[in-house]
Order: sequence, then structure tokens, then C-alpha cells
Amino acid sequence: MINKIEDTRKNFDDDLVKVTNLADLEELRIKYLSRGQGLVSNLFGSLKDVKKDDKPKVGQALNQLKIYTQAKYDELKEKFETEVNSSKQIIDLTLPGRKREIGSKHILIQTLNEITDIFKGWGFSVYEGPELESDYYNFEALNFAPDHPARDMQDTFFITEKFLLRTHTSPVQVRVMTENKPPIRALMPGKVFRNEAISAKSYCLFHQVEGLVIDTDITFAELKGTLVAFAKLFYGQEVPYRFRASFFPFTEPSAEMDVWWQPKGKPGRWLEILGCGMVDPNVLINVDIDPEKYTGYAFGMGIERTAMRKYGIDDIRILFDNDKRFLTQF
Repeated sequence: MINKIEDTRKNFDDDLVKVTNLADLEELRIKYLSRGQGLVSNLFGSLKDVKKDDKPKVGQALNQLKIYTQAKYDELKEKFETEVNSSKQIIDLTLPGRKREIGSKHILIQTLNEITDIFKGWGFSVYEGPELESDYYNFEALNFAPDHPARDMQDTFFITEKFLLRTHTSPVQVRVMTENKPPIRALMPGKVFRNEAISAKSYCLFHQVEGLVIDTDITFAELKGTLVAFAKLFYGQEVPYRFRASFFPFTEPSAEMDVWWQPKGKPGRWLEILGCGMVDPNVLINVDIDPEKYTGYAFGMGIERTAMRKYGIDDIRILFDNDKRFLTQF
């Protein structure tokens, strides 16, 4: 039995010098120190077969072997773990620093800010309103009768019979005129919602910005001059433009403004950028403004459509995909 103990110690020493990492050390532990199948544990199991007179000597040798092997194992384990932890803390000061990326504003926000800055420079104040609107502000006060066919022009998300997700930012015009007396020069940006099928040209959510001017002696010529000046600042001084007669329940007369768009490598064509018109007298009456004394004009444009035309984007859906490859181009 003493010979087996000495042979086990010699084999342990031989295997110990072959250990180079924690994985090797774990294999060594299983081979010699694990309960049940370790060689040292097995020797203790054989102690019962030793003669009674030899048991004290053999038992002492076994204890010394167990203490020796455990100590060597613990010593090597501490060494390897210290080396691993030290390597994790090493900082190579010769490596180049990591570039910290700085985010940017979304292309829609950039476009909206550019439009807003132009009109703020002309004395327009910015107003916002709720996205959940009543039928009164969204339709009725804007000259949409309950059975008016123009309601069918806008597919609406109704929340209840009387409340809906606003289909345009025009309700903010009503709120501004109700809470403020002329002269009024207001700009109203915000999200709007339409119950439309999503495609390359339409989306159920988009952004608008509307303008409103109410004062004495306001004319359609002033409206045209304001919008032409805007188009030249936004699209360039040489941009071709035109006005076409149109229809909106809350303006009379009404018009749409087009600019000439020439995509690279494609035929050019006229593209509508906004709708506009003189505020209908019925709208002024609804907000207690005297239409005999005051006149005004209003206009509205879609931010997505404006951005798409300025930057040559042909699919509105990409503006909402949050694809970093697309957004970083702007």
C-alpha cells in the first residue's frame, strides 16, 4: 500500500509539470482529487483492506499525500487565475482610440426645421396642438358639414363617434384663431394620420406644416409672393413653379403649387408641393373673427413629400424604417 501511495505521488508530480492552463488543471483535479473516481480518493477507500497493525502508518502516508496534492493544486490554480485577471486589466496605450459616433437629426426633422426657420424669419410663430382631436376642430369648424362629400377625401381613424386621430394640422388653425385675435401669423407643424394602405407613395402616418395669416387687407397676391419666396429659398432661386386652381372646404379660392422636378437620369415633371388658399369666411365666423374686417390665407405641405422631392427619395416607407445605412446619408 505504501508503494501505491509513493507511485501515485510520483505520477501526480509528472502530470503536474504538464499543466499549462486552467483546463489542464481541471483534468488533473478530476484524475486525482475528485470524490469517487480520483486516484487519491480511491486509495482512501482501500484503507479498509490494510492490516490493523499497518493502518496508522498507511493512514498517515495517505493524509500527507492528500495534503500535498491539494496544496499543489491550489497553488497552481491561484497562479493561473491571477494571470488571467492580470491580462484582462492590461490596456494597450499604443492602440488607436475608438471613434465615438455622434447621432444626427432624422431627415424629416432636418427638413421640418429648415422649413420652420424660413417662416420664422418672416415673423411666423410656431404653434402645436393635440393629435387626438374632436370632430368639431378637425372638420366642422373648418367648414366640413356632417354630410359634406369632402370628408370622404380623408380616410379617418375614428376613436369614438366624436373623436379621431387628426387627419391634418388644420385643427390647430382653429385653436389659434379661437385663442388669439388678429393680426395672426402662425406656423403649425405636427404628425397627422390617414387610414390609407401603405405603399411607396402613401403611409398611415406622416408630418405636415401649415401656415396661417389673418389681418386686414390680406390678398391672394401676398399668399403667392410668400410661397414663391419660400420655394426659391428651399429649392433654389431658379426653381420653376406654377399655381393650379384646386378645392379645399376651408379656403376659397384655393390652389395647389407645383415645382418642376428633374430626377437624375429620368424625365422631369411637375410635382405638387403644397395646397393653399384664402381662408373661407365661414371659418372666420366659426371662430368669431369678423370676415368683413379681416381676411387671411392658409397653406399646408407634407414634410415627407417635401423631403422626398428635395433629396430624390422615391419610397416614403424608407423614411420610417430606421435603416442606419439610409439615415447616415443625411
